[in-house]
Amino acid sequence: QVQVVESGGGLVQAGTSLRLSCAASGRVFSDYTMGWFRQAPGKDREFVAAISWSGGLTNYADSVKGRFTISRDNTRNTVYLQMNSLKPEDTAVYYCAAKMGVSVFGYQYDYWGQGTQVTVSS
Repeated sequence: QVQVVESGGGLVQAGTSLRLSCAASGRVFSDYTMGWFRQAPGKDREFVAAISWSGGLTNYADSVKGRFTISRDNTRNTVYLQMNSLKPEDTAVYYCAAKMGVSVFGYQYDYWGQGTQVTVSS
């Protein structure tokens, strides 16, 4: 069992940056691939980024590639999502998730946080 808690959301202007954090507890953090997802109002939840247990493999949605960076610090049991050049269409609730295994592909995750709101004004 893994518990994940997101933080760092807020209201920002377009073109600026924000960093989300996800603190994990429960099991050995480094056993898990970690991912970020988001859900905008009236839309389905969508994949944003994922990172392997070692941090050596990452995967990004096309919509954020080149603007967002996922990273992790296994000594702090924390995964980050650095979001640069934010756009109004990035407005969503952002969720952190964890899954066993090494693949950064696929969207089936086992554990989910409650989400943190990111609002980007134009």
